[in-house]
Amino acid sequence: MHPFSHLRTITRHHNEVFRLCRRAGIGWRGFWHDFSKLSPTEFFAGARFYTDGTHSPTVEERRTNGCSRAWMHHMGRNRHHFEYWVDYRPGEGLQPVEMPPVFFCEMICDRIAACKIYRGKEYVDADSLAYFNRQKHTYYIHPSTAAHMEYVFTLLADRGEDALFEYLRVFAKTGIKGN
Repeated sequence: MHPFSHLRTITRHHNEVFRLCRRAGIGWRGFWHDFSKLSPTEFFAGARFYTDGTHSPTVEERRTNGCSRAWMHHMGRNRHHFEYWVDYRPGEGLQPVEMPPVFFCEMICDRIAACKIYRGKEYVDADSLAYFNRQKHTYYIHPSTAAHMEYVFTLLADRGEDALFEYLRVFAKTGIKGN
């Protein structure tokens, strides 16, 4: 068990998400971001499966138990995860739903913050795009949400944070996507 190391990592992550959400014009979403990580279900699993702060403890929980109950708890309570946006349609089964702008922007801030925390001094603006490209074939996500994620991570990689957050501030308020 590594409760203090885990708490330090999630606190650093929360603070970075809050900072990035303020830049995106949704500071209130950043303030409330990921409080479920302090629940017993998520916190104790995170402390038990904590490795070295370079990747999520849910990865280790899945390796050990075959699934991550902490992740299922987390994603079912936090609308900034695209996995939350899956609905059941009679006759069609589970179908991904497009994310609302404010939760999409929080998700982007969350992904960037995770890259910054896990990569540390090695972080570069292209990391979120590289992670997205490595994982996108595994995502069950609305096609429009996936395309928009790729667009904003490419914007970050090509033009940097200032351009990205200028774009996100407008998108969070208007819902109008860039080209």
